[in-house]
Amino acid sequence: MQVSVVVCTYTMDRYDVFTEAVESALAQTYDPIEVVLVIDGNPEVYEHAVDDFGDRENVVVHDNDENRGISYSRTKGAELAAGEIVAFIDDDGVAEPDWIERHVETYAETDAVAVAGYVAPNWRTEKPDFFPEEFYWLVGCTELGFAEDGEEIRNGYGSNVSYRRDVFLDVGGYDVNTGRKGDRHIQAHEAPVGIRIREAYGQGVVYVEDAVVSHTLFDYRGEFRWLVFRSFWQGFSKRVMELLYPGAQGNESAFLKDLVGNRVPSRVKRAVLGPSLAEVKRIVAIIVFTAAVGVGYAYGLTKRDVLREEVEDTGADVDEAED
Repeated sequence: MQVSVVVCTYTMDRYDVFTEAVESALAQTYDPIEVVLVIDGNPEVYEHAVDDFGDRENVVVHDNDENRGISYSRTKGAELAAGEIVAFIDDDGVAEPDWIERHVETYAETDAVAVAGYVAPNWRTEKPDFFPEEFYWLVGCTELGFAEDGEEIRNGYGSNVSYRRDVFLDVGGYDVNTGRKGDRHIQAHEAPVGIRIREAYGQGVVYVEDAVVSHTLFDYRGEFRWLVFRSFWQGFSKRVMELLYPGAQGNESAFLKDLVGNRVPSRVKRAVLGPSLAEVKRIVAIIVFTAAVGVGYAYGLTKRDVLREEVEDTGADVDEAED
């Protein structure tokens, strides 16, 4: 079973960590493996990638004709791939040596069509004492209480997910209306793929906790203001998702219920018994981040013109959804 690992990048500012990601993909214990590098419309990055990796027999290097965004780039990588399985890792991720081996074991032992693993936080600075583990999803890492090992989920995180290539391409790959593109903030680009796979094949994504990728978290990801900003756009993105995929169910309600009913009360108890200033900070952060998500969602409800711009190419009816 050949596996193709797709790594996408777009700027020289991330080239050092991109190189770490590529090297970790090339150092996998599993064989046969192919690594597909997709540069998103940056000739300078492309030239460096060709110089560093172009002479490797199992590496493909491609440069988009212009900046197309991460969703387009990942789908392009899958189209270029030769593997039966196509796996994705972010350009700031570092995979454990047995990462692909764990994914392949799951495909071999089950009828899985998609697999997601654990994304561990790798802080480049000290983790902020206010940051709650329940909100690791804000920075693309696996949050506390995410899923049980072997459980079917709607989607995993983009730095540690794989698909049967024919299934991935059959459902259209990543939706180009979601995902990062320059300064665009429409998030949750794994969710649409998971939703379409569920609709077409009746199966979810299998979560495998011992398939591990570490996600590099730069200093700015620990800034409170940036996290609030990120929370807002997560809320807005959830509204866009409702328009793109009406009726699709996520785990947001279950997450909120567990957060309010279990996680926050437990933290309050620890803060009182401690007492712990850091725990109080985390409780405040949970409240602020949750509120910011709500505000972002409400903004999506009121901004029809913005929503039209985001979904104009999908055929979704904004007016009908609003009514």
